[in-house]
Amino acid sequence: MNNQSSVSLKKVAWPDYGKAMPVIMPGSGEISDRIARCRREMATRGITHLVVYGDREHFANLLYLVHFDPRFEEALLLIDGTNNPLLLVGNECVSHLTVSPLFLAGHLRYERYQPFSLLSQPRDESRQLSDIFREEGIGTGATVGCVGWKYFQQSEFRQPTLAIDLPAFITDELRDLCGRENVVNATDLLMSPVDGLKATCTPFEIAQFEFSNCMASDGMTSFLRNFTTGVTDFEMAKHYQYTGYPLGCHTGLKSSANLHIGLSSPAGGEIRLGDPCSTNISYWGSNICRAGWVASSEADLPESARGYVAEFASLYFLACVQWLQQLRPGARGGDIYELIQELLPFDKFNVFLNPGHLIHFEEWTTSPIYKDSNDTIKSGMYFQLDIIPRSKQFFSSRMEDGYVVADAALQQALADQYPETYARCMARRNFMRDTLGIDMPAEILPLSNTAGLVPPFFLDYQTVFSLK
Repeated sequence: MNNQSSVSLKKVAWPDYGKAMPVIMPGSGEISDRIARCRREMATRGITHLVVYGDREHFANLLYLVHFDPRFEEALLLIDGTNNPLLLVGNECVSHLTVSPLFLAGHLRYERYQPFSLLSQPRDESRQLSDIFREEGIGTGATVGCVGWKYFQQSEFRQPTLAIDLPAFITDELRDLCGRENVVNATDLLMSPVDGLKATCTPFEIAQFEFSNCMASDGMTSFLRNFTTGVTDFEMAKHYQYTGYPLGCHTGLKSSANLHIGLSSPAGGEIRLGDPCSTNISYWGSNICRAGWVASSEADLPESARGYVAEFASLYFLACVQWLQQLRPGARGGDIYELIQELLPFDKFNVFLNPGHLIHFEEWTTSPIYKDSNDTIKSGMYFQLDIIPRSKQFFSSRMEDGYVVADAALQQALADQYPETYARCMARRNFMRDTLGIDMPAEILPLSNTAGLVPPFFLDYQTVFSLK
C-alpha cells in the first residue's frame, strides 16, 4: 500500500496516444450472440417470453440486445425461444430500424405500433397490443420476464419480482393474458452485477467503449488546455469539441452561477479566479469527470480552502490509486467498499454513493461495490472510477475515467481482434506506471486518454498528482 507522503505534484506533458478510429456498429454475429445468451438465461429461469421496454431515456437494454435506440418514441422488444425477435416501434422509428444489424440481416421482425408515437400523429393502423401479444404466444401457460431499467429488493417491495417498471398500459395487458404471478421483473437478467449479460464485455464492447472514452477524454483535455477566466461557462463548453455522438448523460459544468446546484449543466456564469469548478462529458459508454479549483496554485484559493492539496485532494488521489490496485478478478466488492470508507472517512469526504460502479451504454448500470457485498470482480467488467467526495471547505476532486478488468485470455482476444485498441491501453498503463508512479494489476485496461491525470488547479492543468 502507498501512503500519503508518497503523493506529490508533478508537471507532466499530457501524452498523445494516437487517434482512435470509430468502433460503433456491431456485426449481426455480435448481436446474435447476445440474443443466444439471453435465451439460454431465459430457459434457465423458466421464462418463455422476454419483453424489453425502451424510450429515449431508458434505451440501453434495447441497444444492447438489437442495437436499436428509440428516437422521440418508445419501443418494445419481444423475445421467445425460437422465433426472430419482434420489435414494436412508433411511426417515426420505422425509418430508424436500419440502425440495427440484426434487422439488416433479416433476423429482426418489426411491427408499427402507433400508440408509441407522439400525440396527434396517425394512430389508426395498429393492432391491439393484446392481439400482438397473443400471436406471439403470450397467454395461459406463458411466463413473461419484463426488462425495464430497474429491479428491486425485498426491502423495497414485499414481492420485488412482481414490481414491474414498464408502463402500466403494457404491464396490465400482460397480466390480463398470463396472470399476475406469471409476469415478473427480469431486468437483472441484463443488469445484475453477479450474472447480468451486460456485467461483462466482449472484445468488441471494449473497443467500442475505448473509442467513446477517447472522444470524451480528448474533449476534457481540450477543455483543460484552454481553461481560462473571464469567460462564461457557455464559452468554455465549446472546448469539449462535441462530436455529435450521443451523450450518455448531461454535460456538467459548475462555476460561479450554479455552484449551489447539483448535477448542473452550464448556466451562463463567469469562470472566476478562486472559485471551485467541476465538469464532465459523457458519450455512450464513457464519462470523464474532473473537479478542482479555478487557480494556478494554492495561493489563488480562498483562505478557508488553503490546505486543499495536502488535506483533501492528495488523500483522494491516493485512495483512487489504491482502489485501482485492488481491482482484480476474484476481489470482493465489499472489501473495496470498506477500503474507501477507511481511506476517505465519511465525516471529511462525504462519499455517499458506491465508490465505483459498472458502466455500459448508460452511465451507471449497477455495482458490485457496496457495503457487505459478497459480489466478486470478474474478467470483462467495465468500471467507472466514480468516487465522489464532497466538502464545504475544499469542494471536491475527481479522477473519473473508465477501466476494464480483463484476464489474460480476454486481453489476448482484444489484442487479436482490435490490436490498436489494445496497444493504446498498454501505452496508458505504461504512462501511469512510469510517469505517475501508479502500478496496477496486470488485469486492468485503462480506456481513457486522461487516465491517472488529476490536476488540482485547472489554470495549471499540466501539474498533476503523482506517486514519488
